[in-house]
Amino acid sequence: MEHLVDWSRAQFALTAIYHFLFVPLTLGLSFIVAIMETIYVTTGDEKWKKITLFWMKLFGINFAIGLATGIIMEFEFGTNWANYSWFVGDIFGAPLAIEGIMAFFLESTFFAVMFFGWDRVSKKFHLLATWLVAIGSNLSALWILVANGWMQHPVGMAFNPETARSEMTNFWEVLFNPNAYTKFLHTISGGYITSALFVVGVSAWFLLKGRQKELAKKSILVAASFGLVTSIYNITTGDQSAYVITHDQPMKLAAMEGLYEGKKGAEIVAFGILNPKKDLTNDEEEFLLHIDIPYALSILGYHKLDAFIPGLKDLVYGNSEYGIESVGSKIEKGKKALAALKAYKEAQKEKDLNRMKEALNQFRKYEKYMGYGYLEKPQEAVPNVPITFYSFHMMVGLGIWFFVLMIVMLYKTMMGTLERSRFWLKLALFSIPLGFLANELGWIVAEVGRQPWAVQDLLPVKIATTQISTTAVMTTFWLFAVIFTFLLIAEVKIMTTQIKLKAKEA
Repeated sequence: MEHLVDWSRAQFALTAIYHFLFVPLTLGLSFIVAIMETIYVTTGDEKWKKITLFWMKLFGINFAIGLATGIIMEFEFGTNWANYSWFVGDIFGAPLAIEGIMAFFLESTFFAVMFFGWDRVSKKFHLLATWLVAIGSNLSALWILVANGWMQHPVGMAFNPETARSEMTNFWEVLFNPNAYTKFLHTISGGYITSALFVVGVSAWFLLKGRQKELAKKSILVAASFGLVTSIYNITTGDQSAYVITHDQPMKLAAMEGLYEGKKGAEIVAFGILNPKKDLTNDEEEFLLHIDIPYALSILGYHKLDAFIPGLKDLVYGNSEYGIESVGSKIEKGKKALAALKAYKEAQKEKDLNRMKEALNQFRKYEKYMGYGYLEKPQEAVPNVPITFYSFHMMVGLGIWFFVLMIVMLYKTMMGTLERSRFWLKLALFSIPLGFLANELGWIVAEVGRQPWAVQDLLPVKIATTQISTTAVMTTFWLFAVIFTFLLIAEVKIMTTQIKLKAKEA
């Protein structure tokens, strides 16, 4: 069973990681292209049309190849996660259905006009189509992240013991779930930065080669401006996300900061190397080396200098002073909830109304602890601390670097000195993959940081899987690994070919 869960997780992680290589570029490049076309329509300058067409071509390549991985990922909910799909289908299915009907329909309808309508529709209508494709792409992200936000913080639902399913009771609560909209805003702003890095980096390569100088400079001006604004916004949304996580997922926050012992006026670790010997059972130091920002974590989490931030030990073993219940206590109550649910189902079969009522009352008493009943020991509630900690801090560090890079590239472009700044041009080129890495790290923090839960506090991952052959999952894992790698190589090759062809043009 354990191997089945591990391989099912690995397969979904593989699909999500590959898919998320394509998504950020789609989210941001669609808007950058729309901005460039707006400049063309406003000024009537044909040079801007050529610039728009070039970046639109690269956007189209990425969009088409990224579509394949997204479709496979949605099918995996049914093939590998049948118990999960049954448990949350009434809630999780709604935003995904809306994404297909509204966002994907919008994208696909105007995608054709965007690529093939240049000489068939008016300039303004074509511009409208380009903007609608960009909006549609981002709406897709909205509905997907509404679904994911619910998994992180389930709201607007009620558990039905008759069917053993969670059922939606308030659509608006699900839609405006703070975990959902902060995650959406932070994710799309990360995608915008990645796209800006892509455009700036490719343009920097043109300047290093001494080719397409005007295209490169104009593209950098647009992309660096876009990247700078969205970098500032990304920092803001990151602050909002941390605030929400503090209140809804304190275990994730503690893992993100490597915080074992809770404290008032907690600091943020600006840089740190975790002590590999440290765990919940010993008193070893958390870090071999660390540089802190005093009080910053308390300010981030509660907007107070002296706010108490619980550590992993407080959350696992409890802290009566701050009203934190131990995981052991939650497991005990969770097992009572599961026992009551089982008794309810047995009484239902026997049509014993009195026993049904008694069992249901007992279940409702401990219902919110139901998911903990599947855990065997309190330590299971702790996510992988090193992966969560290092992923989070690398993501933050890269975000700061992107902010600095955008300022420098924009300044040098406006001053007319960028072409001579080969050092910065090379840094911009080498930063292209770092944008994709930062997005992947953010996704790892979001998903690994909430383990062991498929749905926070309600459904552990180990219960969410489909009972199928481990061999079947392993086989498809390697099959998908080969296919996705082939698609990624194909995208990189097609894109680089198009960029090199552009460089050869007069």
